[in-house]
Amino acid sequence: MKTLKQYILLIIVTVIAMSSCNSSQKEEKVTVNEQIKEPEFITISEAQFESSNMEMGNLSKQNFSEGIITNGFIDVPPASKAKVSAIMEGFIKKSPLLIGDKVKKGQLLLTLENPDFIEIQQNYLEVFEKLKYLKNEYERQKTLYEEKISSQKNYLKAESDYKSSVAHLNSLEQKLRMMNINITNVKAGNFTSEISIFAPISGSITKVNASVGKFMNASDVILEVVNIEHKHVELIVFEKDVLKVKEGQQIKFKTPENSEKIYNAEVHLIGTAIDEMKRTTKVHGHLEDESEPFLVGMFVEAEIVTDSKEKLALPTSSLLEEDGNHYVLALNSQDNGNYNFEKVKVEIGAKNEDWFEIIDDEKLMVNKQILIKGAFIPLEEGGGGHSH
Repeated sequence: MKTLKQYILLIIVTVIAMSSCNSSQKEEKVTVNEQIKEPEFITISEAQFESSNMEMGNLSKQNFSEGIITNGFIDVPPASKAKVSAIMEGFIKKSPLLIGDKVKKGQLLLTLENPDFIEIQQNYLEVFEKLKYLKNEYERQKTLYEEKISSQKNYLKAESDYKSSVAHLNSLEQKLRMMNINITNVKAGNFTSEISIFAPISGSITKVNASVGKFMNASDVILEVVNIEHKHVELIVFEKDVLKVKEGQQIKFKTPENSEKIYNAEVHLIGTAIDEMKRTTKVHGHLEDESEPFLVGMFVEAEIVTDSKEKLALPTSSLLEEDGNHYVLALNSQDNGNYNFEKVKVEIGAKNEDWFEIIDDEKLMVNKQILIKGAFIPLEEGGGGHSH
């Protein structure tokens, strides 16, 4: 026989069990209801479609590149850059050029003035005139020595004096030529306190450190000339990536000044040593179009393409993002002057500035027309479209 307490306990357990069962059923119904979500449709009138310049399109195969993201700068070969210094110190007398001026090889850049220039020319003329006497004395002593009339000592001294003067004259002559002083004028006794400095290469003036009256030391850089006919990209690649870089690979790069345009180059040379401090090396790339108006030293952001694969994709202009999910508008039907689109959730893969890869739904969407331009307009307030 069950006691009263046992009956009461049995009733309580039964109630709790029934309550738990009902709760579980409710939760199951809620879960099921939550998983069943009605598809969302958006209707756009033909007038809005045309006025908003909307476009339809399909999935298509596009190349998605894999590569090394890096940066660098625009540069020119060492032979295309020249730093102009004076062979001797002096005061700037004439400096007519400004930054940006174009010059040709051999064109006058500036003139320097210094009284010491006259002294060098005077020394040259003195040695030149003295050399005539020393040459005659050397030849005379040689003849006398050969005829055993004069001693060997006199002959050797005459030979030494003559050859030393020849060497001295040649060194002074080379110095005058480097100073661009006319040797013929010096021999005629026409000295100058000015020297002219000419352009060593053709190009444009990129730096001017000279002003009239300024004193310049022989080691001072007065001007810089750069020839930009053969520009290239100089990229900085980290040690961990350098083995992936091969000659001939494509380089895609852009400049901060024009970040929307992509330029092309090709890997031409790869550094063979790693910088011990920065753990990087340089990669030299030839530009596809050297006529682009890049400035030497201009910063670039680049990608060295190490691999490329074809994937089914849609233009980025067709992608909608909402609450962390991605959608596209697929045409469901067209009637009564309206376009009826279904908002389809998609999983995307690789992505670049122009295209994004469709992963999961590519088979379902391969033959569907997608709104590839103007997709964001119906979802904006006042866009003119309506959903249901």
